[in-house]
Amino acid sequence: MYLAAEHFVRAPAWTWYILGYFFFAGLCGGSYALATLLRLVGDPRDEPAARLGFYASFATLLFCPILLTADLGASWLRFWHMLVDVTPGDTGLILKYWSPMSVGAWALFILGFFVTVSALEAYVLDRRKRALPFGGAAGRAFNIVGAVLALFFASYTGVLLSVSNQPIWSDTWMLGGLFLASGLSGSAALMALLTRYRPETVFTLDRILEAEAYFSILELVVFVLFFITIIAAGTAGRTLPLFPLWLLALAGIAASLLSARGHLRLLPGGRSAVIARASTNVLAVAIPVLVGVLALRAAVIFSAQ
Repeated sequence: MYLAAEHFVRAPAWTWYILGYFFFAGLCGGSYALATLLRLVGDPRDEPAARLGFYASFATLLFCPILLTADLGASWLRFWHMLVDVTPGDTGLILKYWSPMSVGAWALFILGFFVTVSALEAYVLDRRKRALPFGGAAGRAFNIVGAVLALFFASYTGVLLSVSNQPIWSDTWMLGGLFLASGLSGSAALMALLTRYRPETVFTLDRILEAEAYFSILELVVFVLFFITIIAAGTAGRTLPLFPLWLLALAGIAASLLSARGHLRLLPGGRSAVIARASTNVLAVAIPVLVGVLALRAAVIFSAQ
């Protein structure tokens, strides 16, 4: 029989800083994973879109340490204090494997190395107008390791909530999967939106939108399971005041699914027309999806406070 958790810890009183951190963490991890997927198993013509994903991952990464430490009330320049003990006479690295916060800080730091290197590589490749990435097998291995870390990071924020002792958060085991699916869907939407500013990625746009639809299906399934578990725990009523946010999250999923049948493919001789049509389609899909990703995290975070 499913037993609800006993809640006895005071709510953390998180603000919009942590909401922003959770949002950008999902986009950072998801964008890197999608970029790696395009590079490793896609068509060579998908390489420009892969580089776009690495750029998106780097751009969203920059917000994470700033927002995380801002929520803790510290200067963002002191993020490294979460990694290194500065106590006189007891200095050294801090890695508490039993602490989700410590593990998450190290995941952010290590992933930052992979994201930064990949973004720099993409920049050099673009400047040299080189079609293929550097490194051969070693380069592919580097991207794979980075993608594994990225997927962990995209789901980590949901796991962090699940291991707390707050209502809603500790009443379900679906938050890690929900945040991962949502992060992947949002990352695909972000990459699709950015293709509007890089015409050579039009070949990949249909694949990105198709991937977004699959991620949205996964997100919907996990979303339903999430509510089943909190209903069984008897805490679903706490989500009712945030109904507009849940509705926005579902609207984002619906926008992706409704567009799944209309993916555009590049037709011979029709490149400019396809780009124009694709831009309109992307705006109509990507923006609701990204708003839904943000709304989902807001609803989850603030339902327990």
